[in-house]
Amino acid sequence: MALTKEQMAQRIARELKDGYYVNLGIGIPTLVANYVPKGMNVVFQSENGILGMGPFPYEGEEDADLINAGKQTVTLLPGSSIFDSATSFAMIRGQHVQLTVLGAMEISDTGDIANWKIPGKMVKGMGGAMDLVASAENIIVVMMHANKAGESKLLKTCALPLTGVKCVKKVVTDLGVFDITPEGFRLLERAPGVSVDEIKAKTEGRLVVVGEVPEMVV
Repeated sequence: MALTKEQMAQRIARELKDGYYVNLGIGIPTLVANYVPKGMNVVFQSENGILGMGPFPYEGEEDADLINAGKQTVTLLPGSSIFDSATSFAMIRGQHVQLTVLGAMEISDTGDIANWKIPGKMVKGMGGAMDLVASAENIIVVMMHANKAGESKLLKTCALPLTGVKCVKKVVTDLGVFDITPEGFRLLERAPGVSVDEIKAKTEGRLVVVGEVPEMVV
């Protein structure tokens, strides 16, 4: 069966390392903060000016003044700090963020990402995604494998306006985990009950399958 959004976030959390500074995009990436392994010290950064962001608050304990870049209420961990967006983007552009987790509407098999605009639809702005993809050491995309019409979102070439070019290192979808390689999307793990043939049928971009692909442990 395909992974739920929470299971996708749990799988992303396995990519975290002790001491990392991590930026989480809006949508599914924000759930990653809820699944940090016990004993691991990870500092979450939000481009609107938070360092040391914690998980979402319990109902009734929200503080409307504490929000992430997606305008969701969050918590602060001991030792956290709040600052202006200029300082926050100086941290991003200065390459002090080790991992960025972003959602996407499309991803190409060369690592291009489109996640900020659909032509003809109103958007308030591109947000901080372009700075993040241009500066982060490691970029992981988490997204649904296909759109609502069943069309692949893992493509040979992105059709939507690009956010970044050849910048994504890994993709986690509801069907599997993929590395971006010179040969295309290399399938590393598949969701429980999802076959390699199903993933092939739903991947428009180049797909690399080497040997027996293990099922993901969730």
